Amino acid sequence: MSATFDLNERPDYDDILQKIADYVLTYRIDSDEAWKTARFCLIDTIGCGLLALRFPECTKHLGPLVEGTTVPHGSRVPGTSFRLDPVKAAWDIGCIVRWLDYNDTWLAAEWGHPSDNLGAILAVADHLSQKRVAEGKEPLTMRAVLEAMIMAHEIQGVLALENSFNRVGLDHVVLVKAASTAVASRLLGADREQLLSALSHAWVDGQSLRTYRHAPNAGSRKSWAAGDATSRAVRLADIAMRGEMGIPGVLTAPQWGFYDVLFSKTNKNQKLKPEDQRQFSIPQDFGSYVMENILFKISFPAEFHAQTAAEAAVTLHPEVKDRLDEIDRIDITTHESAIRIISKVGKLANAADRDHCLQYMTAVPLVFGNLTAEHYEDSFHKANPIIDQLRDKMEVIEDERYTREYLEPEKRSIANAVQVFFSDGSSTDKVVVEYPIGHRRRRKEGMPLLEEKFIANLATRFPAQQCDRILELCKDQKTLENTPVHEFAALFVI
Repeated sequence: MSATFDLNERPDYDDILQKIADYVLTYRIDSDEAWKTARFCLIDTIGCGLLALRFPECTKHLGPLVEGTTVPHGSRVPGTSFRLDPVKAAWDIGCIVRWLDYNDTWLAAEWGHPSDNLGAILAVADHLSQKRVAEGKEPLTMRAVLEAMIMAHEIQGVLALENSFNRVGLDHVVLVKAASTAVASRLLGADREQLLSALSHAWVDGQSLRTYRHAPNAGSRKSWAAGDATSRAVRLADIAMRGEMGIPGVLTAPQWGFYDVLFSKTNKNQKLKPEDQRQFSIPQDFGSYVMENILFKISFPAEFHAQTAAEAAVTLHPEVKDRLDEIDRIDITTHESAIRIISKVGKLANAADRDHCLQYMTAVPLVFGNLTAEHYEDSFHKANPIIDQLRDKMEVIEDERYTREYLEPEKRSIANAVQVFFSDGSSTDKVVVEYPIGHRRRRKEGMPLLEEKFIANLATRFPAQQCDRILELCKDQKTLENTPVHEFAALFVI
């Protein structure tokens, strides 16, 4: 009778973990475009967080777990008076910046929002900067924050290029956790072994399911999932800095590793066929590509696959607004990812359900000429039955070229087209928008509007004089980079 046993030879750390660690510890960013875009990303992300503070469903989650807790050198949550430990601050910052789904996006085989990582970055950097000053040391500057943002964007975005976590039912916030763990560890001063340990623990965690983003379970967890991921990242970085051993083969270990348990097609206790085995594909080296090509949500707080549909609908609004009762059919021509992720029929249960419905996000601007966060609220939806009446008349059609060019690196379009047909046989033109205003191809047009969006968001929270001080600082790249993090954070305290 032959004996069975596990070969207990501890492996080296998985190659991808080593590539991430080496990138974070050694890469030097020399792209002026990346640094400048990171500044725009910073102000847009914070601005969207400030806007979210208008919504009680968001703010109910904020603050210390134990009321009255005092934290030495506590991290600030922009737009509030909270000073929290970095783990909870990362949760709160991550929650507010993602609540309205109104800032940056990355679309590839996997999608997501790399700005979510700011929750971990700003929480850790603010705490460390205050602590360093108290110890008589030089504070961290905002250049360190921008650098961490560029690196977190790159890790999350490159891992998303050819690896579809949604196809195995996992949520993209796993990439937020991995990226935030890497950059938070570096900010905390991790050496290579500590950084590898932290990264391995990010992958060994049980990962979030996507079910809270899809029918029939779409709900508000999708608005705080990133905060949860960044918070966990800071906790894991802290654990590693205390000397906790890593799990070197966390991805590749047969039967028990991430690939076999969570990233393959068959029952995890069965032997996998070669065609069913999956491992991460990394098609290019880590650099600053993702930040340079990031997509901004400038015009609409809408899931990004619908941005161009909403823009097309706004264009059609003057032509259809007085003929809504005459509409016979509305064609939305789109790409495969939009159909798979946000095309929905039937009742929409809540605001989170509506802001991930392609048909809803097209109907509202057709009727009202705009799409805002308030348009997703229950009261607005209930008061305007015309929205669902139009949804019932919509047909969603895939254009294979749109699908193909969505994934082409030199294009990365997010195309939609909208055409309205009337009961008398007439129709509008087919309005096609292939690149949203937040695309790299429309930076010249988009960045002044993004700055206007930031100004408007500041005004929802601060008096004019404070808004002017913040804006003056944030418009100057060099001055911002040289500003101590704790002084920057103090500008956003209520």
